[in-house]
Amino acid sequence: MFQIRELSGRTNVPARTIRYYEDIGLLEPARRSANGYRLYDGNDAERLGFIHSARTLDFSLTEIAQILAVRDRHQPPCQHVMDLIRAHMHEVEIRMRELQKLKRDLAALYQAGQDLPEDVLMRACVCHLIRVGVSGGAKGK
Repeated sequence: MFQIRELSGRTNVPARTIRYYEDIGLLEPARRSANGYRLYDGNDAERLGFIHSARTLDFSLTEIAQILAVRDRHQPPCQHVMDLIRAHMHEVEIRMRELQKLKRDLAALYQAGQDLPEDVLMRACVCHLIRVGVSGGAKGK
């Protein structure tokens, strides 16, 4: 058995986050020592490690709770996890396209701003282009 500080060190999860996971039910409420300290065991560390790894893969807390609920019923969550992975891959592809568009927009704004003067009133400077949008500012040139 070990205290929250040690669990935090073993899993790289802050103590505040561990308490939060207990509050929302991802972790069972910790056992308490005679002096009231939270006590954890290897099963808690393994479960918290799974939660931490799933979070780094951008699984939501709701998705993680669903996976853990299946595991807690001693059923394999593999197909559910595979479905989530497929959905996340699709979302990542969409975000990548959005980020590529953002990169193009920023590059166009940067290029358009290269020749503009500093303007406190923001009528003819790069700040104006941000306000009207890249395409609106580029049309006005």
